[in-house]
Amino acid sequence: MAAKKRKKLRLFSPIYMSLVLIILYLPILMVVIYSFNAGRSVSAWSGFSTQWYTRLFSNRLMADALIDSLVLAGLSSLLAGGIGTLGAIGLSRSHFKGAGAIESVATLPMMIPELVLGMAYLALFTGVGVKLGMGALVATHTAFCVPYVFINVKSRLVGMDPAIEEAARDLGAEPMRVLRDITLPLIMPAVVSGMMLAAAMSLDDVVISFFVTSAETTTLPLKIYTGLKSGGTPEINALSTLMLGAIFLFVAISQLISARSEKK
Repeated sequence: MAAKKRKKLRLFSPIYMSLVLIILYLPILMVVIYSFNAGRSVSAWSGFSTQWYTRLFSNRLMADALIDSLVLAGLSSLLAGGIGTLGAIGLSRSHFKGAGAIESVATLPMMIPELVLGMAYLALFTGVGVKLGMGALVATHTAFCVPYVFINVKSRLVGMDPAIEEAARDLGAEPMRVLRDITLPLIMPAVVSGMMLAAAMSLDDVVISFFVTSAETTTLPLKIYTGLKSGGTPEINALSTLMLGAIFLFVAISQLISARSEKK
């Protein structure tokens, strides 16, 4: 009986996983397919064409939105990388009662709904008189991207042998030199991996950006959202396909760096 149950489970597992993958990725696949549709419809296939990609690359408004998104993702991931790395190193090397609570607070933005975060940042910037736009976007994206770097680096530090740093200090190395020559090179794969994830999350955000952006600054996800509200064309599908490719690339590189780091 046990052997029959195991056999049934082996047969059921591939079917179950196939259904899950279909439910998750079929809508994404449809977006990619209709980005090559010759007609303007996003539901009726009229033939294969790359005209929407050609129009997309010749659209100045889309190009400006792409530049804004890349600048935003780059700045926020760099700032999140620095803040998250320093926070992870500080907490992992500190031994006090409130360390666990501080760590929970540091990862809290990942669990708070984006709608709540967006409204909170809008109220904050409006209350202190900060002008909405690229500066506000960088600040908010940095804030919700920090946990991704923090968690990656913290997990790497937990798995690192503390005897390596202790040996360097025993040999007379100053704390800053230990940090520069020992700690940072060992955790750098985790830092880069966290920054890539942060960049992917920044490129993907719509809700928070909607609350703190201005008329002069439009990110690519917001451009897609407004385009869909006005009817939508396969040009939006083409843009979504390119964004999906960029996000998948960031995540793949992040996972590759993490895997190589674990092997080393």
